[in-house]
Amino acid sequence: MPNLKLKIGIIGCGGIANQKHMPSLAKLTELGEMVAFCDVIEERAKKAAKDFGSEHAKVYEDYKELLKDESIDVVHVLTPNLHHSYITVDALEAGKHVMCEKPMAINSIEAQKMLDAAKRTGMKLTIGYQNRFRNDSQVLHKACRAGELGDIYVSKAHAVRRRGVPTWGVFLDKEQQGGGPLIDLGTHALDLTLWFMDNYKPKSVSGSVFHKMSDKFEGNMMGPWDPQKFDVEDSAFGFIKMENGATIFLEAAWALNTTDAREAMTSLCGTEGGAEMRASSVLGKSDVIFNSTKYGQLVETQPSFSGGIAYFGPGAENEGVKEARQWLESIQNDTEPLVKPEQALVVTQILEAIYTSAETGKVVEF
Repeated sequence: MPNLKLKIGIIGCGGIANQKHMPSLAKLTELGEMVAFCDVIEERAKKAAKDFGSEHAKVYEDYKELLKDESIDVVHVLTPNLHHSYITVDALEAGKHVMCEKPMAINSIEAQKMLDAAKRTGMKLTIGYQNRFRNDSQVLHKACRAGELGDIYVSKAHAVRRRGVPTWGVFLDKEQQGGGPLIDLGTHALDLTLWFMDNYKPKSVSGSVFHKMSDKFEGNMMGPWDPQKFDVEDSAFGFIKMENGATIFLEAAWALNTTDAREAMTSLCGTEGGAEMRASSVLGKSDVIFNSTKYGQLVETQPSFSGGIAYFGPGAENEGVKEARQWLESIQNDTEPLVKPEQALVVTQILEAIYTSAETGKVVEF
């Protein structure tokens, strides 16, 4: 459907819809327009339609009614994690292309259903990993593909906050979310790490999950919470061994007594060099530092830009806009989205294996 303006439906009009998806899509009116909004809380859908919708945008409480509209080309699924899979499958079956917010699903069985539906229907499916569109991520990915790091055989996926427990929505509800910081933050760090390594073949996973900080909200950047309603982990750690012998250490925490807080970042060690993502001196930004040897000396080099980790920064081309643009153009031009569902499925499988290993005390073999 080249050169046609896409008609977009929004399912779920909560935080991530208002922070990333709808403001980003609103800047791309030459590519698409939001014509339908659905939320179980009707007032949220009405407000979204007023703030971001086309002139005659429709409002729904039942997503199945929205999917009956044959004029809608694309659906963004922005609900709590529990609902990602079945809504996505229904949307694909209804002939809609689907952008589903991360994580892909609460477990690998549900994620596989989404991938199977996309293949069965021929519709496009992508997952909301906007951190791939950061400037530092793009530069590091190019360096990895150019072989500048050589064979990347050790990496660390960082998703750690010192005190950053989200106190709104359903983040602390295990039934709705499927987990805590591992499935919320760790999914971004793992996605980046696998993408840089271009390695999607895990062999074994062992993990540890902790519930140590659920009543320690002093200093939390989002304020206090009710400890009785905190039923997800506050930190989780995984050791992943890939089929080719490469290893990944994944750390994820909403609250951890550390000064080395890094979110959606990675450290890579290769045979020819290494690279680390670090917090920039500019608040909310991150940099990439390459390390190697030259003229018989150890050398560090750093590009002169600062790529933001957040998607709601200033400017027309923040990460949310870049993600939305590439997604809509992939539909119009019938090309692949940057984030492929097969890749997101592997992320889901590994996260699930960390939870399973922590629960059983055993290594999970693939």
